[in-house]
Amino acid sequence: MRILAIESSCDESAAAVLDENRGLLAHELYSQIELHRAYGGVVPELASRDHVRKLLPLVRRALARAGTAPGDLSGVAYTAGPGLIGALLTGAALARSLAYALNLPAVAVHHLEGHLLAPLLEPDPPPFPHLALLVSGGHTQLIEVSAIGRYRILGDTRDDAAGEAFDKTAKLLGLPYPGGPELARLARHGAPGAFHFPRPMLDRPGLEFSFSGLKTAVLHALRGRELDATLKANVARAVEEAIVDTLAAKALRALESTGLATLVVSGGVSANQRLRETLAEAVGRRGGRVYYPRTEFCTDNAAMIAVAGLARLKAGERLGLDIAARAQWPIESLAPVASL
Repeated sequence: MRILAIESSCDESAAAVLDENRGLLAHELYSQIELHRAYGGVVPELASRDHVRKLLPLVRRALARAGTAPGDLSGVAYTAGPGLIGALLTGAALARSLAYALNLPAVAVHHLEGHLLAPLLEPDPPPFPHLALLVSGGHTQLIEVSAIGRYRILGDTRDDAAGEAFDKTAKLLGLPYPGGPELARLARHGAPGAFHFPRPMLDRPGLEFSFSGLKTAVLHALRGRELDATLKANVARAVEEAIVDTLAAKALRALESTGLATLVVSGGVSANQRLRETLAEAVGRRGGRVYYPRTEFCTDNAAMIAVAGLARLKAGERLGLDIAARAQWPIESLAPVASL
C-alpha cells in the first residue's frame, strides 16, 4: 500500500507519500511563520487562505519526488482534527476531492495520533505498550499507549500547555515569534541559579499540569528591571529549567504508576534539547528508554499523518463522501487498530 497524506491543522501546509514496504518516499512542508510574525501569533483566516494557495503545489511536488503516479496510490489521508476549523477544512476538502476524483478511499486522521505515531518513522521504532508525553503549543498530555488507537489519557494540562508557556514568556522577553525556539536558544547563554521559577503542581499527587502561573512569575521577576541581554538569557534558562523539570518529574511519576519502561516524547516541544537530555538521563537511571521522532517530525508535518493514515487504511477504515473536520476531537474516542 502507498498513501498520500495532507496536513493543514494550523500554520503548516504539508504533504507526504508513504509506502508500507519502502517507507517514507517524500515529504514537503511550508511554514507560515513569516506570514503570522507581524501579528505575534497565528491569524486563523490568513492561515486558511494560505493553505488554499500552498497545498496543491505541495501535493504535486511530493508525488513527483516520490516517483508516484496517481494510479500508484492506495488512499489519501488528511488531518481531520483537532485544530483550526478553517485550516482543517482546506486540507480536508482537497484530500477528499482528490480521493473522489481518483476513486481512492479517504482516511480522516486525528492530529494528535499523528504526533504519537511519528516515532514509528524511525529505523528503531518504540515498542507497544508505552507511555507517551505529548507536549506542544496546544497540548501537554501523558498518554498510556497500549496499541495504535488504544489511548488512555493519564494527565492533561488544566490551562496553558508547555509550548504556550514557552511562547508567552518569550513574548515578555521581547523575543520574536515563534518564541519557544528563540527562548531555548537564548537559554543556552543563561547562568544557572540566577532565577528560580515554580515547578507547578509537583507538590501534590497526580499527573495533571498547569503552566499559567509561570508567565505571571516571570512578569513579577521582570518588573522594574531593564531587559538587557544578560537578564533575558538568565530568565530564559530559568523558565526552560522550570518547564523541563516539571515535564520530567510528571513523566517519571507516570512511568512508575503504570509500570511501563518505555517513554515516547512527541510534539513540537520534544525538539527541546534540554528536555531530551534530562529525560534520557532520568529514564535511563530507572532502566527504561526514551524514543523521539527526528527533529523535523516533532512539529506539524504530513509524514506523521501518513503513518496514522496508512495504519488505519490497512485496518479497513474508509470514509464516505463527507468532508470530516473537527475543531475538537477526544483522542480516547478513536477506534483501535492493529500495530504496524
